[in-house]
Amino acid sequence: MQRDYNDLVRYTPGERLNHWIVGISFILLGLSGLALFHPAFWPFTLLFGGGTWTRILHPYLGVLMAVAYIIMLIRFTRLNLMTATDWQWVRNVRQMVDGDDHNMPEQGKYNGGQKLLFWLLFWCMLLLILSGVALWRAWFNFPVEWVRLAAVVHSASAAVMIGLIMVHVYAAIWTKGTIRAMWYGTVTRAWAKQHHRGWYKEVTKEG
Repeated sequence: MQRDYNDLVRYTPGERLNHWIVGISFILLGLSGLALFHPAFWPFTLLFGGGTWTRILHPYLGVLMAVAYIIMLIRFTRLNLMTATDWQWVRNVRQMVDGDDHNMPEQGKYNGGQKLLFWLLFWCMLLLILSGVALWRAWFNFPVEWVRLAAVVHSASAAVMIGLIMVHVYAAIWTKGTIRAMWYGTVTRAWAKQHHRGWYKEVTKEG
């Protein structure tokens, strides 16, 4: 796709690479985790070379995602701090869902819904990392009671996170022009002005 130089840069190549490492790691972890969670999903182990390799690779993929996610957290935490305007956006989100987003409060680079999702994913990721460490018996030897509790927390957190990621993907598809930002790093000025007017004014110095 040829870039229109009137477009606005929303993500740098490094930010996009970081995002895709987290995303692809999450997909691989989801497939391998489901295979280890229930026999109905055992065929997924064929994607990883069998049951043994699935058990070996799953925690290391978790380390990869955790490291990439921490980098993402450093990059984007400041941009996702909730403000009074964001909470107002959340309270009025029904209007946008109904197709009328013209009266929504002016948003920065991320809107209130995106910020809430960011923090929900943060808590899920934190629980997944902590419980995953407790479950990694090859390197750690926690009391069996801790391991049992960690198994429940790990499974529940993973299930919630899968649901949140599905919402994230659906919202990106639903808001036309959003996926382009993560593929190519740019958005049109019209898209930015409609969905993130505050950010649009900031990067264009308009107003």
